[in-house]
Formats: sequence, structure tokens, C-alpha cells
Amino acid sequence: MTKVAGDLTDAPASTRRRPAPFVVTFYRSAIAKKWLMAISGIILLGYVLAHLVGNLKVFLGKDDINHYAEWLRELGEPALPHEVLLWGMRIVLLGAFVIHIVAAYQLTMMNRRARPQAYRSPRDYVAADFASRTMRWTGVIVLLFVIFHLLDLTFGTVNPGYESGNVYRNMIASFERVPVAIAYIVANLALGIHIFHGAWSMFQSLGLNNPRYNAWRRYFAMGFAGAITTGNVAIPLIITTGIYP
Repeated sequence: MTKVAGDLTDAPASTRRRPAPFVVTFYRSAIAKKWLMAISGIILLGYVLAHLVGNLKVFLGKDDINHYAEWLRELGEPALPHEVLLWGMRIVLLGAFVIHIVAAYQLTMMNRRARPQAYRSPRDYVAADFASRTMRWTGVIVLLFVIFHLLDLTFGTVNPGYESGNVYRNMIASFERVPVAIAYIVANLALGIHIFHGAWSMFQSLGLNNPRYNAWRRYFAMGFAGAITTGNVAIPLIITTGIYP
């Protein structure tokens, strides 16, 4: 049999490309990135809910929310040192946040490479609703909001009335500034829109997509996003208007 020039079978073993490990190959796929977005999204949704429940204690008064904040710092004691478990949870949340952003960016790039040319005809905006069309922009708003929120209420860098350990005082000092309260309200409206589409689509990303349950998926997304948005908007709105204990 005549050998074909350049036949890979004649190439030295050292020059052949070895297939990438399964984990690497799977990570490069769109399916893996959607799974990472969904799983990290679930972690972040759980945090957003728990965070809201804790923050609503501001309406019970200074002692209640400050006691709750101290309880968070004491979690894990005496088995673990002071605030170690709290910082461990923060690291997990940071990891989920970074994974969510990176996976979203990589999926966007993959979609652009698969469709190098822009749409030449009007898109079907009935199928792609407002929340899905604005996911990129609401995501950017949420990212900027998280950075400001940390500087404002966690580190106190941009909060002139900040007192370490006094959560009640810090929230009042922050939201008594009308521009800051407005910024929080706008950011949380964007967060609600982002959560609505994220909570809806994460089931599909995990393969849990059945026409029999799609209506319930939408109800869950609407209810969860509505509850989070209402609670998060109520806090700065009520404080900036002076209606608080």
C-alpha cells in the first residue's frame, strides 16, 4: 500500500497532539459553562435571600440587627476562631461571583464566534423578553453595586458615618443620604430583573426543562425576584424618608 505523504501514522510520537483531559475538554464546552453559571447562581441566590432576611432586622431596631451581625461573626465558635467561618463563607461567595462572571463572559464570546455577523433583520423580541435582553447590562450594574456596597457598609470607605460593628448606625448613615438611597434602589431594581431571568433560566441550564413545569418555573422566578426586590428597595426607601425605629 502506498503511503500518503504527511500521514500522521508516520509522525514521531513526540509530535502528535495528545487529547486534552476530559475535565479540560468538558470545561471548554458551552454546557459546562452553563452548569457553572447555574450552580454559582444558586449559591448567589441563596446568599441574596439570607442577606435580605438579616437586613430586614433593621426595622426591628438597633439591638436586633446588631445582635444578628455579632451572631454572624461568632458562627463556628468555640470550634473555630472569631469570624473564621464568616470569612470562609465570604470566600465561597467571592468564588461563586467570579465563576458566574467568567462563565457569562466566556459564553458571550462563544456565541459571538458562532455568529460573527450581527442580525440583519429585526430580532424576535417576543421570544427574547426584556429581562433576557438586558442581562448583560443588569449584570454590569450589579457588579458595580456590589463594589460600592462593600465600600459603603462592609469597609466603610465611602460612608462618613461608619462605625465598626454598628450595623444599624452604618445603614442609617448610608441611606439618609438621598443620592445613595436612590442609587441603591436603582441597583436593586436591576438586580431584580437579573434574578428573574437567572432564576428562570438556571433550570434549563441544568437540564430541568419540561413543558409541564415551565409555568411553575416562571412563577418561581417572578415570586423570588419580586420578594428580593421589594425587600431590598424597602430598606433604603423607608430609611431615607425617616420612617424607621
